[in-house]
Amino acid sequence: MFAKNKHIFFEDLGEIDYKTCWDYQELLQQKTVQQKTDNRNAPEPAPTSNHLLLVTHPHVYTMGKSGNENHLLVNDAFLKTIKATYYKINRGGDITYHGPGQLVVYPILDLENFFTDIHKYLRLLEEVIIKTLADFNIIAGRNPGETGVWISAETKQARKICAMGVHCSRWVTKHGLALNVNTDLTYFNHIVPCGISDKAVTSLQKELGVEVSINEVKQKVLHYFSEVFECEILKAPAVKNK
Repeated sequence: MFAKNKHIFFEDLGEIDYKTCWDYQELLQQKTVQQKTDNRNAPEPAPTSNHLLLVTHPHVYTMGKSGNENHLLVNDAFLKTIKATYYKINRGGDITYHGPGQLVVYPILDLENFFTDIHKYLRLLEEVIIKTLADFNIIAGRNPGETGVWISAETKQARKICAMGVHCSRWVTKHGLALNVNTDLTYFNHIVPCGISDKAVTSLQKELGVEVSINEVKQKVLHYFSEVFECEILKAPAVKNK
């Protein structure tokens, strides 16, 4: 058994094309899975790596592997008019939107370094965001039966502020969460967000009535990720030609 590694290398990739970032996630996940394969026969197994990517994307809709295509309410021609793209991907969950003003967090973790429980993993991701929002005086929580982070979850005013969808291969994660900070919420009008038709979507900006520093949100997310997952987050060393 390899030694558990609770160090996580993070990269802030800024605004990045969705497919480019997806490919990068795939690369990091495959490298970690290969490390685990190599460890099987190694006399001294090496610790596996963990990564955390912070990004924003240009306008894009993504459909999870179990999603309903009818939840995309517009056609390809309309997507072009709003400068949005569309991808079917291999995370869990239904359709969601990513775009400017939204913080997207992609943990590529070997959960065997932490715990082997995907439900616990999702609950801890939610906890990171709940704690982050509390620093902005926003009381948020969970909605029973619905993954993600909600405000006024069990009321008629329930609104989702953070969506989640993950993929796991040999306990190595991919995809993650999307927190609406200063997001243009009108883009959600063109889908049934996460397949939920009777609840609203919101953002920090909408809740607070002012634009919020996304860099401040990033720092809080990193802080609470370290706290909740009981890990050390380090800036990734520069690598040429990723």
